[in-house]
Amino acid sequence: MSQAHPQRPQTQDELLEPIKYGDVFNVSGELANEPITPQDAADMQAAENLVLGETQKGGPAAVMQSSAAINKNRGLVGQFGYKDQGIAISETEYAGHHIVTESVGGEVVGQYVRTNLASSPAPAKLSDDAVTVGEALEASALSAGGKLVDEGDAAAIQAAEIRATGRLQAVPGGVAAKAQAAAAHNIRTIREEDKTMLGDILADAKSRLPKDKPATRVDAEGVIAAETRNKPDLATYPGGVASSVAAAAKINQEK
Repeated sequence: MSQAHPQRPQTQDELLEPIKYGDVFNVSGELANEPITPQDAADMQAAENLVLGETQKGGPAAVMQSSAAINKNRGLVGQFGYKDQGIAISETEYAGHHIVTESVGGEVVGQYVRTNLASSPAPAKLSDDAVTVGEALEASALSAGGKLVDEGDAAAIQAAEIRATGRLQAVPGGVAAKAQAAAAHNIRTIREEDKTMLGDILADAKSRLPKDKPATRVDAEGVIAAETRNKPDLATYPGGVASSVAAAAKINQEK
């Protein structure tokens, strides 16, 4: 079965090159020469949370996160890649074993037998066999739950709520209202330990939505635009609200 393989030692010249998929995964073709970006890693992390209920320790998302962090810290890649790599995760049962296959751009980057089903959080329940906006919000509570809520998060959550419910205004007492209050609270609060985190807002997001719907590419584009407009660096947060909704839309598109 395909697994991530250890990085080989790099020469001084190679240190000027970003870590590519072919450096850390047993892949070939065009993908092997593509650098791993923070957005790629965030999409894979969000997809693992949505499909498997958690980020797999030592799995493709973890490998991509460490590689992307190195690439970004060296200034070798931006937040986004040149194109949508196409993240996909599937789980099948064979002879009593649950086999998980994770792929990027049609190339398998990880395949393993999932043995910790009893102790793992249950995968999100799907409505009409599709991942909903509410489930995507709850997934971001897992992948970025420790992030302090800011204006970008609040805007993204509001955009997600509007698309899920079809209402043009925030639902009283809903996730968007809570997020807006949390962002304002965090700006006024000095001590970090007194500030509100995404996990505090989104852990029960689905139950706070009076209406929910499967996430689509149009939904993802709207949420991404809302988050980036309200971020100083004009980028989405890895594993955050926009990344999770985008991952949900990609999964639904594959169905």
